[in-house]
Amino acid sequence: MRRTGASTRGWIGLTLTIVGVLAGMSNTAWGLDTQDITVDWTEAGKKLAAERVTNWKTKAEMVMVPAGEFLMGSDKKTDRLAYRSEIPQRRVYLDAFEIGRYEVTALEYLKFVLATKRSPQLDWRYDGGNFQESMAHHPIMHVSWYDADAYCKWANQRLPTEAEWEKAARGADGRLFPWGREYAGPTRANFGRTGLSGPVRDRPERLLLYPPIISVDKYENAVSPYGLYQTIGNVAEWVSDWYDQDYYKAAPDRNPQGPGTGTQKAFRGGGWMDSTTTMRVAMRNGTDPNTKINWLGFRCAKSVTEEQPSVKTSRVQHATPLVESER
Repeated sequence: MRRTGASTRGWIGLTLTIVGVLAGMSNTAWGLDTQDITVDWTEAGKKLAAERVTNWKTKAEMVMVPAGEFLMGSDKKTDRLAYRSEIPQRRVYLDAFEIGRYEVTALEYLKFVLATKRSPQLDWRYDGGNFQESMAHHPIMHVSWYDADAYCKWANQRLPTEAEWEKAARGADGRLFPWGREYAGPTRANFGRTGLSGPVRDRPERLLLYPPIISVDKYENAVSPYGLYQTIGNVAEWVSDWYDQDYYKAAPDRNPQGPGTGTQKAFRGGGWMDSTTTMRVAMRNGTDPNTKINWLGFRCAKSVTEEQPSVKTSRVQHATPLVESER
């Protein structure tokens, strides 16, 4: 383990150093603590990594979301927790697209890391730069927006727009959660996990520990109408748009792409340390695109015609109306 431009240090010493720095950080910078930390491969570690990507099966699978309208955003009359950035609610038309059924996993990201000759991830600290076997299908984390964008392009895909992500997560009928109107709980999403004496924001040293995340294929009772897993909870997800909290007030109602410029990139979905108020598919937020944090990952999307789905793509029917799905 080393810090860029500094001599090699032990993990404990490094943790103590960064915790001291974090203690003096403002809330606006608390997510930027891992930018100058890297892990190095050993020769044996890189060999083991190559064997894993050759022999282990990934969870990569895309689902087709058909063209059509959906209800995007929130209405205070139906969602008392709605934030300013989610208003107004409106009908938006999207062309057909594909999107990952699951968040990109550590194993999938490992293929990218080896192919592009990158260093191991911050939390890959076993066997010469590898993750533990049990982490293979955990969502990748500690990735910046630029890392996520580069991965999706390497895979001949792209990051989804905010609108695509939201339609895939909630369906066409404006439901508050992927499964309907019932609030999120521990049986449907991995969230609300805290430190020993309060939220992780009050314990910045936990940002350097492996978080309480789970495999991307859990919670079969909480999939979206189009079959996506964990669109809320576990890790939040980068999307392609620049973030503007007032964008919805003037956004187009056909294939919105987000603002043309900005200083923050949008992310959606909420993570393992978030609260009930953010465990809603309409919730929006943004941060510096260089941010790398242990509650933020991504999934990829792809522009297609409905007649030409990609290999390993599942066709799905239009989302069942909420009044029918809850009978």
